[in-house]
Formats: sequence, C-alpha cells, structure tokens
Amino acid sequence: MDKAAGSALAAALLLAAAALPGQPPAPAAPQPAAPDEVTAQPSRAAEPARRAARGLLVAIAAAGQRLVAVGDRGIIVLSDDRAASWRQAEYVPAQALLTGVCFLDGQHGVAVGHDELILTTDDAGRSWKLAHYAPQAQRPLLDVWCGAGGEVIAVGAYSAYFTSDDGGVSWREVKFIPAASAAAHDRHAAAAARAPAAAARSEDGAGGGYHLNRIVAAGGRRLYIAGEAGHLYASEDAGASWRALASPYEGSFFGVLPLPGEVLLAFGLRGHLYRSADAGASWQPIETGTVAMLTGGASLDSGAIAIVGLSGVVLVSRDGGRSFALLQQADRSGLSALASVGGDRLAVVGEAGARQISVGDQTGAGSTSP
Repeated sequence: MDKAAGSALAAALLLAAAALPGQPPAPAAPQPAAPDEVTAQPSRAAEPARRAARGLLVAIAAAGQRLVAVGDRGIIVLSDDRAASWRQAEYVPAQALLTGVCFLDGQHGVAVGHDELILTTDDAGRSWKLAHYAPQAQRPLLDVWCGAGGEVIAVGAYSAYFTSDDGGVSWREVKFIPAASAAAHDRHAAAAARAPAAAARSEDGAGGGYHLNRIVAAGGRRLYIAGEAGHLYASEDAGASWRALASPYEGSFFGVLPLPGEVLLAFGLRGHLYRSADAGASWQPIETGTVAMLTGGASLDSGAIAIVGLSGVVLVSRDGGRSFALLQQADRSGLSALASVGGDRLAVVGEAGARQISVGDQTGAGSTSP
C-alpha cells in the first residue's frame, strides 16, 4: 500500500495533499461489524454553523435542481440557485467527516463518510436519517453511487463494498473480488515482489484489500472504480461483477471520468492524468502542468471538461480530454469535487467551502463568485 494513498485516505480527501514522504502506511483494518443494521448511535448530531458553506466540503451532487454538498463534522449544505448561495441542512444525525453523496431522484439520496457512516434523505437533503454506523470498524467509506430502481453502492477503505437495493434503507456487505486482467495479474506479481505483505493482504482479504476511492457511472449499466496503488476496475452489470483494468500508473487514482463513446479519464496523485479511447484497455498520459493531487472531474454544459485538485488547480479541456489548460485559482485552496451549473460555470467544493467559478476565460485564472 503506497504511503501517499494511505494518508490521503486517512484524511479521506481532507485536502491535506496526499501524504508527505515518511508518513506511515494506514494500519490493517479490524474486522467490520455486521453491515445490515445500525451498530451504534453517534453521540452528537451535526451542529448549526454560521459559516457552514465556508468549511471543509468534500463532495457534491445534484438533487433535481438543488445542489447538495457534504463535508467535515457532518456538515451538509444546500443550494437552490446554482451555488450562488447556500444554507445548512436542518438535521444530520452525526458529526463524522462525510466523503460522498448521490441522489436516486430529486428527493431521495445517500451520503457516506468516516466511521463507516451511511445516511439517507427523502426530502432532497433537508434532513437525514442514520442507515448504518460502525465506528469500531475503523474503516471510512469514501464514495457512493446511486443507480436506478433503488440500487446504491458504497465503497471505501480496505476494499469496503456495501450494496443496497432499497435506496439505502438497508445494506449488506459484499466481498469485493474483481476478475483480474492479464496485465493486472502481471502488475500484481510485480507488486508482490516489492511488497509481499501488502500484496498478500489484498489477495486473501486479510485486513481488507486496496482502498476504493471513487465510484462513477458511465452509459448503461457500466461503472468504474478508481483505487489505491494504481488500481482501476470496471463493471458492465451495475456492480454485480467487476474486472480489473490494465493500469498505466502505480500511484493511487482519486477519480475516473467517463466521456462519450469509450473515452475515459483517470487521475490522481502528483498531477497524473491518463486518457483511454477504448474503455480502459489502453492509456495515454496527458500533460497537466501540475504535481498537485487531482481529485474530481466533470463534463460542463458548454461541452468542456474540467478536473480539479489541490492547491487550487483547475484543468480545462475543449478537445475531448486530449489536452488540458491549467487555470490556477488565486487563493490556491484545495478543491475536492465539482458540478456543472450551466455554460462554463462550475460549483466547486473543497477546503474553503463551496463557491461558483467560471472557466470561460482560459487566458487567466478564471473568475470566482462568493
């Protein structure tokens, strides 16, 4: 397990910039508690915060026309005007760091976070209910995907993989065992030679496998997962089965962005960005002009593509991801996730909270609205 990914995970994209060299790897995870019930109760609910939208926010999703962003201390904020203004959710029953959020429709959504926390909402994010909570597992959940017909998948540390078929009301843990491609098998053998203990842990499931950092949907029932130590996975059946993709990089990936056709972008540590034109069968490196960790990506309404990262990095492509221009944000605050809000405008979240930015002018650093 690479040290950078381990500490970035421990912070769960707290935007603490991928671990500094010399930090210890994450410890082996204890055995998780039974996933089909709430195993404990959080001691405190999220507290009202006057500047809730200015604190650390990690993920963002659309609930119909509303935007919902989640982050530190159980803070959830809502915007009904395309990120121009925000208000805090009325009730969140926990103070854990929230790392992922998705919506099945305009009203029903799921959020996940540290302490193996899963929350649900049926009122477009105004209030939330506890669905699962197991702090004793010491295993954060890092992202969540909402599909059709009530399908939801939550992923996280040590290959944590939880599924729900009722919109997040009930959950079961599934062992994540992807089929290995020939290239992935060869890479695993090379990794085993360098770090046999970590490779054995991943292969036999002892203490959990590699961290699963992000899960995203492409067309139809195709899903992708970006993981630790260069691991990328694809599913053609909405998560019923997975296969490992040949990976172009041994460092951790923190995002995957499917584009029209078979085009796929994968990005992560130290500004590494790769493009595939054949759904992950082969990859080409893309120059980014940065060594900052890349954390989130989205297609814009204008047809452009944007990828954000630490140190205020915003990368913009207008040629289908073949090349990117770097728009350095002046405040250099880390960015974690984004959503398109029309034209060349983005709602971004990160260590300085939520705001709207424009990437229409690629000659400068872009404009920001408070």
